[in-house]
This record gives sequence, C-alpha cells and structure tokens, in this order.
Amino acid sequence: MTRWIAFLRAINVGGHNVRMDDLRRIFAAAGLSKVETFIASGNVIIEADIVDRQSLQTRLGHLLHEELGYAVDVFLRTDAEVAAIAAYEPFPPEMQESAAALNIALLAKPLAASATQKLLALTSEIDYFHVNHSEVYWLCLKKQSESTFSNAVLEKSLGLRATMRGANTIRKLAEKYPPIHL
Repeated sequence: MTRWIAFLRAINVGGHNVRMDDLRRIFAAAGLSKVETFIASGNVIIEADIVDRQSLQTRLGHLLHEELGYAVDVFLRTDAEVAAIAAYEPFPPEMQESAAALNIALLAKPLAASATQKLLALTSEIDYFHVNHSEVYWLCLKKQSESTFSNAVLEKSLGLRATMRGANTIRKLAEKYPPIHL
C-alpha cells in the first residue's frame, strides 16, 4: 500500500464549493482506502495499492470531473515525497526568516531547463524562485498582494498546470502523515 497525498487544483474557487465530506465520499467510492482530507483547500490523503502515479492522477481527475461537473487537476505525492518537500531548504535561512511568505507550486513533472529559465526570469526585488524536482518554491519578501506573481502567472509563463500551497501547509501535512512503511 502506498500513502498518497492528492493536491487538487482550484477545487473551491470560481463559484465552486465542494465540501470535504463530498471529496472523501468520492475518493472512497473509487475504492481508495483510509481517505482523509486536510484543511478545506483540496488536500486528500489516500492509501492505494496503485504505484503508477500518472495513471492514478488521470483516474482521479476523470472521476472528479464526472462527479463535480468540471475539470480538477490532481497532483500526487507520496508521504515520503511530502516529507522531503517540507524538509527542503531552497533559500538561505536568514532570507526565509525575513520573508512574508514561502509557497510551493506542485507540478505534474519536473521542469525542462528552458522552463526553469523562464521562471527564474520572473525574479523581482520581492519574488525569488527555486526549482527542485517537480516543485517550484516561491519566496515573497513582502505581502503576496504586493507581488505581481501568482499561480496563474506561473501557469501562463510556463504553459502548464500547477497548484500552490503554503510551506506551512506542506510542513503540517508532513508532520501529520509521516512516511509509512508496510
């Protein structure tokens, strides 16, 4: 069994409001076990004997579209991957301590070198970026509302889908769901 954390993109925006009870029901009806949600921002914890990330992401995306009536992108990480993402230090500690926010964008696959260059070109006096595997770390020195960067800007610049979470959310997920060894 593998414990997966499903990060859902824009599950409760644009006039859509999905209750976490409904998400748990949808995932459980798909035959997944130990289904839980973590805060109401589209984080679903599941256990499955499926190890093929892409097929499970696709299956869950189709299921959510069928049940909710609109497309929902799904980004899967194992509990061990979430722990590694939470522990990763993309910026010097003193820079992180003085920042207003550290966010992590989850991507379906690692960025190509050309996409990484496009992203790094968005660096500003308040926005800094770092890429590690399939995650983009965005450090904002001031309030995010003072930045011109957002998940929408990230997606438009790179031509791909992503979902973003605060580093604190990722850390809390890693603490609550440490890697299991079966």
